[in-house]
Amino acid sequence: MISRILFVVVTIWLTNVNVGARGRDWITLENCRLVPNAANDGDSFHVSVNGKEYIFRLYLVDAPETDAVNPARLVEQAKHFGMTVPQVIEVGERAKAFVGEKLAEPFTVITHMANAMGRSNIERLYAFVQTKDGDLGEQLIANGLARVHGTSAKRPGITSSATESERLKDLENQAKQAKLGGWAENIKRSSAPVASPTTVPALPAASPPTTSKSKNLVGKLDVNTAAEKQLRDLPGIGPVLAQRIIAARPFRSADDLKKVNGIGEKKYEKIRPYFN
Repeated sequence: MISRILFVVVTIWLTNVNVGARGRDWITLENCRLVPNAANDGDSFHVSVNGKEYIFRLYLVDAPETDAVNPARLVEQAKHFGMTVPQVIEVGERAKAFVGEKLAEPFTVITHMANAMGRSNIERLYAFVQTKDGDLGEQLIANGLARVHGTSAKRPGITSSATESERLKDLENQAKQAKLGGWAENIKRSSAPVASPTTVPALPAASPPTTSKSKNLVGKLDVNTAAEKQLRDLPGIGPVLAQRIIAARPFRSADDLKKVNGIGEKKYEKIRPYFN
């Protein structure tokens, strides 16, 4: 009798070990919210749900880097899009701003808690993210703000991981043909040499307004899409205030900047001419 009980216990234990080795079941997390963090980018970001903070990394999607921490990845992305390294960072900032806008409202995360090997103290996990406009990864690819690359998975509702991969590749080809995002002619420079990974030039700062006619200048910032670095280049805007602006999106117009905590009347008057 005792040996039979031991056999059952060992069998259950081995079964649990095998289940853990194969991966957990899919978990759906509703009513998730984006947590402003300087480390957020187009495919990896901090998320709060049920009082706990996570870092989620999108499956199958690789958005351009937003800094020079990983030079080899920057060069690889530059070759993929046919642009220079500084242009990769520019598109990466646009992808980050796009994600901030899409995740401004509560969203859904679908994950089975697979480790995505991040550098933070918080474990980074692979996931699919659903917004009110659909799958976030698909939206990034469709707008030319990411490439099809990285870890894949068979999520609920599809027959295989290859199905999702093929759909993303179709979306990427459509974005390329339509010259969207990183494929746009005003960004893409296929004949330009890829910058050395050891010398990554910084993006140019926004030009300061010089006259009362500055509101008519070409190339001013869109308050809902301006990248964090572009915001930090403005007078009196540091990393914290830039994150507050991004977290407060979307704005009806740049006039709503006065509602952001930390932007008083004087600071508003200094930065308002930089926006459309």
